[in-house]
Amino acid sequence: IPQVEAFWKQTDKAQQAFLDQSKCSSAKAAKITMDLTEKMIAVESLLSESQDLQAMDIQERLFHWEFMVKMIDSLKSYIPEECKCRLNTVSNILDHLTVKNNLSVRQKEELLTDLHRAFWEQLAHFSNECIQQSKDLILKRLECRAEKREEFKHRQKAEQGSLLSKTFHIEDVHDFLKAYHELLEKHRQAQWELEEEDDCKSTEAVADLYKELYSKASHALTELVTELFLQTLPVVTGLSVRECELLKEEWLENLVPQLEKWETHRQRHWKLFQEQLLQEKKLWIKEYALSAVMQKHLSDKQEKIIQGVVSRLGCLSDESVNYILQKHRLLLCSVLTRLTLRRVGMAALARMRLSRKKSLLQELREQHTLQKGSSPCQDEDQWQLQKAVESHILEEEEKLEEETQQTHLEFHQQLVTEIKEALQFLQQHMEQVIGRTLLQHARREAGKKSSDDGQDFKERLVEAAVESVYGTSNNINKLVQNYYQQLGKITEGYETKKLQQFKSLQAERSERNRLRKKQENELVLKEKQTKGLLNVSSTVHQRMVLQQKKVLSQFELQQQIRLESLKQKLLGLHHLETELENQLKEAEQDFVSELAALARVPVAVKKKPSKRNKPAGEKTNSKIKAFQSPELDDKDNSHENIQEPPGLTSGLCRERLHSSHEGETEPRKNSKDAKKQ
Repeated sequence: IPQVEAFWKQTDKAQQAFLDQSKCSSAKAAKITMDLTEKMIAVESLLSESQDLQAMDIQERLFHWEFMVKMIDSLKSYIPEECKCRLNTVSNILDHLTVKNNLSVRQKEELLTDLHRAFWEQLAHFSNECIQQSKDLILKRLECRAEKREEFKHRQKAEQGSLLSKTFHIEDVHDFLKAYHELLEKHRQAQWELEEEDDCKSTEAVADLYKELYSKASHALTELVTELFLQTLPVVTGLSVRECELLKEEWLENLVPQLEKWETHRQRHWKLFQEQLLQEKKLWIKEYALSAVMQKHLSDKQEKIIQGVVSRLGCLSDESVNYILQKHRLLLCSVLTRLTLRRVGMAALARMRLSRKKSLLQELREQHTLQKGSSPCQDEDQWQLQKAVESHILEEEEKLEEETQQTHLEFHQQLVTEIKEALQFLQQHMEQVIGRTLLQHARREAGKKSSDDGQDFKERLVEAAVESVYGTSNNINKLVQNYYQQLGKITEGYETKKLQQFKSLQAERSERNRLRKKQENELVLKEKQTKGLLNVSSTVHQRMVLQQKKVLSQFELQQQIRLESLKQKLLGLHHLETELENQLKEAEQDFVSELAALARVPVAVKKKPSKRNKPAGEKTNSKIKAFQSPELDDKDNSHENIQEPPGLTSGLCRERLHSSHEGETEPRKNSKDAKKQ
């Protein structure tokens, strides 16, 4: 967000650069900035859309990866588990021969040991070969992927260069942005599909290797069992070959239900995994929906705030209002895009933090479900054991749910804090934008009035005063000094009132914050009193919702307090500036009237309504009013608008002050020459 704010500041400097370096008009610079803002809004909209698509693609790929890993793990575990079933069936037949005294216990143990050792040695050899082949296969595919990626990058650069080399008119910028964005999305999607296709092919190739391993292991075990029944047992037990063949057929018959049972077990295990994956997808969809709701809420809230601020600034033109709204829309889009990305990241962090416990709980559930399905008829001990396992699972589920809610609440509070910081950046920047817009509006209005009557006023009065023979340098010097003293008093009074107003506003804001904190403390005490009851009667989710509502209400209250404070500050400054402007105009009018009366210049007389009923003993020259003075430029860069009357005190009066140092002893014509100069 700070990087984005720095980019905003640089774009805001562009308009001033247009005025200073390009020497273009303010209207043209404003139009360029407005067009740039519109294009940036379009870009942010495209980026936000692309970001949402990428987030969905990433989640889908994660689920796909999880599915592929589970499939490979299932194949890897299928081989030894099925072989155990085959060996257990052989062990049962040998036990039966031991009961019939055809085999001694020692002979049985030796036969089983030799069979196990021979089979597991061959299986380990096949497994090592399979693992090495898998590694070689993956490395080879990764090399091919890197080559394809490099080739793909060169093709992408060529297509982008071809598009950028085309000539686009200013009116076609939107078409260019759309075409460039579609090209980037096309490249991203193509690369995504290439990687996904390569992942699928790699997984299928590894799966084929493990299927081949399963075939080899089954064939090796069948050969070892055949050798045991047809070669070893006739020698050890003295049974005929036919009887041993019957034992082998019995082994195959007993093996079928065992394999069917194991296949059912595997299918149930796979179904539980798919249910878990589907549950995670639903949870992610819920998180995505919550993110969209949060974004919509923040957008509507900020739009309402800026509309309220703009509605209070009734003096601005439609162009200025449109610029403020467009600027706010751009900054808000930029902030919300990054906050949405941050929320996706936090959701991923929450899943990572809870993944280990979820995995352990899922394994516990699977074992319990499989054990429950494998032995429908249970005795009392097994039933008690199953009940204990179910109770343990329920406890772990409650702990996981509570930790999940706590983790989500922690990340939510962190996200709310970051949202406040981001909106604080937005508010500060928009205050600067509105301030600059108001300043430009004031300068335009001052320029209009100055261009209307300022030049005529200066020329006519200066010409009439120069031609007059009644005004002396000393008298005009004293008049100018009195005028400057009056301006100083007005300025000092304005600064004093402004400081007093700021102190008053600060005191009111402090008092309001004190009352708000007092209310918050009362609410906290009330919550502590009802905390025990709440913990008993409310779920974790309800407490989280209450906490969210509390945070949102505090946020809205703080925003309302800031808005009210800003409104009072603006109204107070507007009142002070209006009062200052009236005082300056009145002082200037008095100065012009006294100057005209002193020089006995027959200028147009315009009585001021505020001085119509003055007593006869007051100065008669205070009734004389000259032409309307031009608007005053900014003396202070924020609020002070004081400057000497253009053309009067800067030209005529300064020359009078200069000639006053030459003394009254000079001839009259020298004084007149000085006035003309």
